[in-house]
Parts: sequence; structure tokens; C-alpha cells
Amino acid sequence: MLIAFLPLTAYAQKVPQSREEVNLSFAPLVKKTASSVVNIYAKKIVTERTGLFVDPFFKQFFGNQLGPTRKSIQNSLGSGVILSADGVIVTNAHVIDNAEEIVVVLDNGREYQAELLLQDSRTDLAILKIDADKLSFAVLGDSDDVEIGDLVLAIGNPFSVGQTVTSGIVSALARATGGLSDYRSFIQTDAAINPGNSGGALIDVDGKLIGINTAIYSRTGESLGIGFAVPVNMVRIVVDYAVRGEELVRPWTGLGGQEIDWNLAQALDLEYPGGVLVENIYPDSPGDKAGIQEQDVIVQIDDYSFDSAQDLRFRLALKKPGERVVLKGFRDGKAKIWRMALEAPPEKPKRNSTEIKGKNILQGAILENLSPKVNDEIGKSVFATGVIIRGIKDQALALRFGFRLGDILLKINNTDIKTVRDVVRATNAKPESYNVTIDRNGKKIQQSFR
Repeated sequence: MLIAFLPLTAYAQKVPQSREEVNLSFAPLVKKTASSVVNIYAKKIVTERTGLFVDPFFKQFFGNQLGPTRKSIQNSLGSGVILSADGVIVTNAHVIDNAEEIVVVLDNGREYQAELLLQDSRTDLAILKIDADKLSFAVLGDSDDVEIGDLVLAIGNPFSVGQTVTSGIVSALARATGGLSDYRSFIQTDAAINPGNSGGALIDVDGKLIGINTAIYSRTGESLGIGFAVPVNMVRIVVDYAVRGEELVRPWTGLGGQEIDWNLAQALDLEYPGGVLVENIYPDSPGDKAGIQEQDVIVQIDDYSFDSAQDLRFRLALKKPGERVVLKGFRDGKAKIWRMALEAPPEKPKRNSTEIKGKNILQGAILENLSPKVNDEIGKSVFATGVIIRGIKDQALALRFGFRLGDILLKINNTDIKTVRDVVRATNAKPESYNVTIDRNGKKIQQSFR
């Protein structure tokens, strides 16, 4: 057997050849970007149940809905990234969620009270503003240029030990978590991310910001080498809405469909899996106006191919109402192109937010009509209809009868519930008993009350 030996010069190329190469490090990148990463302290007032209903035995029957409460102050720690010289900062929404006070601490120790400009739980991003100027800020990169295997640095304040830098690579792209309508498509990295890193910077070897560290996969709460960052291109659009003082509005298509796996791809005579098979079209929606039909296959938006409905939602979330996109796919096996004008989801019917009053099983519940706009806000299917419980007052009868936030009312006695007015009429009738059908997390539940 012949063995081929590489020349010694080939081996020599794999090791440093000079003192300058031996001294190569990430230090210049850290010096360039570290001052743009800040610590964020959020003070929250937390309501806790006390007394008998804290006991696990009673919790299994009543949950956390009944019993006396007390309020306590809870402090949370996270990181943030300065995006402009005049103090616009991005962090994670969960870092400042329900905060009464937000304090930003710069790398030089100076502290500032922060104003919340915008909070978006769907992307887990929050935009803050401090009264400062001439600040060092991060230069934004392009997350569409990021590739698996790229070297990255994560900068933040893990475990409140102080600013820390860790290195790694991009392990995967377009990692999706969350619910039906979440606009998340994470960059996955093995750079160590621990509690306190949330909201910190993920930078590339050019020192540009490519993501905001947001979550880790861990059974212990500590880094296991699987961390996630929100792509900076999503950060861009959320910041743009925030600094303009506008409501964050994402376009919709009005399409519902099934992701195409290998078996479905074979059935549709496609070369490979990926994309979405259209199964439902909302009347007069952008998809309907573009001429898309049921059983059409969509595999590309503009120049980007996508493997799932989640990828498509992410790409659309980078657009604004009024823009146009080009969708590519197939109809009956033949290539097809659709041009779609993007619109904001309509609020039809109007939400008609209403608190139910009087002595009845829904007293204290705050109801709203579902619509494409409301469905988008709460992460429901665009095709969901009916009336949803958006809030419940403390000590309300609705709590005692077991209703929960997010329940969709479908029927009360013999009345099909289509609008809030139907609920008001049904409860004002003061029947001796109630037979109620609800949709709870996709499951229909029927209950009777006297």
C-alpha cells in the first residue's frame, strides 16, 4: 500500500509562522465593540399568591387564580447593545418585561434611566432610549450574509460577573421556536451564552453586529453550547418602527398551508422537499388578490428559498405594508410567479373590547372579537374566528368558573358566538344554567354551569 506524505511546507502552513501570527487574537474586535454593550437592570413588581392556595394540593384544583396576593420587588439583569450615538439601545423583551424601572449601565460605570420605546414579544426584542450623546455604538452587519461555520463573538454580562466575551462559530441558521405566528428565525451558535447574556451582542470577525443573544438550550440554566440570537436584519426593522414612534405592523398574506416534507414532495412530483402547499386563502387578502389558489406550491419569496411556513413568516416580517414581493412556485407541476402587494392585516370585525358585568359566569372577563389583526397580535391562525378572552379582572366570577386567558368562546346555550354582542345578549338573558363550548389551545371543551 502506498502512503502519500505531504511536504513539510504543507504542515508548516498549519502553524503560526511568525511572532505576529502567534499574537493574533480577537482583542482588536473586542476593543472596537465592547463599549457598545451595556448592562440592563429591570425592577419589576411581582404579584404572588399567599396563604392556603399556595399549597400544591390546592394548586392542582385552582392553579394560581384564587387566594390572597402580595406584591414584591424583583430585579432582573440582562445586557443590551447601543445602536446610535444618541442612546438608542436594543435588548430582549423578556429582560424588561413588566418592568417599573429600567436602568442602563455603560461600560464606564455611568448609569441612566431608560425609556421604553417599543417592546415586541414576538421577536423578543425591546428598544430603549437613554438621554445621552456621543456614545460608542455597534455597526450593523447583514445577517443574510452569515454562513454556518463563521467565527463569532458573544459579548454580555453573564451571572452578573461583569462584561464577558466568549467565542465560537455559527452552528446553524433559521432555527425556529415559538408558536404558530412567531416571527423568529434564530442564528444558532456554540459561543457560551449564560443567564445575563440576554440582549447582548453577537458579532462577526469584522466587528459588526449580526445578532442579539436571546436564549439558550439547557437543562441546568447554564450554557451547553447551544445558544440563539435574533438576526440583526430583524433588529433593523423593529428599531426603525421604534425611533419613528410608529406601531409595529407586519404584513400578512392571508394564506394557510402545509409544509412540504419528503413524502408530500414525492406526491406533488417535486424534486426536493421545502416550501408550502396552500390549503386555505382568506377572501380579499393579499394572497387572494395576487391570484394564488388552493393547492399551489410556494417555494421562494423574492430571492430567498424557504423550507417552512416559519421561514416565510420571517421573510415577510422583514417587509412593511405597502411593499411588494415576488413569490415563486408551482401550479399543477408548472412553474408559476405571483406578484403580491403587502398589506396590514385588517381589523374586521372591530375588536370591540368589552368587560362583561353583572352576576353571570363571565363576570370580569374582557372580551374581543377575533380578526386577522387581533389574530396576528396574539399568535392565532389568521382563520380563527369567534370571541376571545383577552383579560380577566382579579376576583372575577369568570376565574371562579374556570375560564382562562386565551379561551375562545364558541357557543353559550343555543347561541353560536360570533361577536362580543352575542356574548352580552347570552349573559344578559340570565338563564338558570349555562352550557358553554370553548376552544382552549386548539381543544374544544364543553362545560355546564348552574
